[in-house]
Amino acid sequence: MAADDAPDDPRDETDSGDETATDEVRTARERIEESADRAVEEFDQSVVDLLAWLLDTETRARIYVYLRKHPESTSEEIADGTGLYPSTVREALAELHDEEIVSRQKRQSAGAGNNPYEYEAIAPSDLVRGAVGQVQEQLNTVFNLDRRLDDEDRDGEDGPVTITVRGDETEQ
Repeated sequence: MAADDAPDDPRDETDSGDETATDEVRTARERIEESADRAVEEFDQSVVDLLAWLLDTETRARIYVYLRKHPESTSEEIADGTGLYPSTVREALAELHDEEIVSRQKRQSAGAGNNPYEYEAIAPSDLVRGAVGQVQEQLNTVFNLDRRLDDEDRDGEDGPVTITVRGDETEQ
């Protein structure tokens, strides 16, 4: 091979078989990453769906998830982060605060001016305990319906339904 027959770019010497292998690896990696992205999105949506059931609406669930990821956020930051309307966020935050699902405190700033509230969501274990209490109460009402209607114990039921939730007490 003469000096002027040498390729200018060393990449031109690559065997087409190597390119195919690289393309296959890249394609496999891309497929795995796409599958992982879909799995995360589906998982996130499943969590939001479950929380929507616990918290009554998807809006409240999205706010809760955002606050678990970004504690001490203002309503404006939450609206920006969730894509929800600011007025919707403020209304939902007021309800969640009244229900003690989120706490709030004034943001401290060195300068004069408006110090907005910062919000933080309770731990998921506390959220579940609250939901369990509601379900337990409703089940007791249903199971004791005959007793309440007829003032007698038809099924010989001894007592209320009890649901116990055990979890890590140090969970944040």
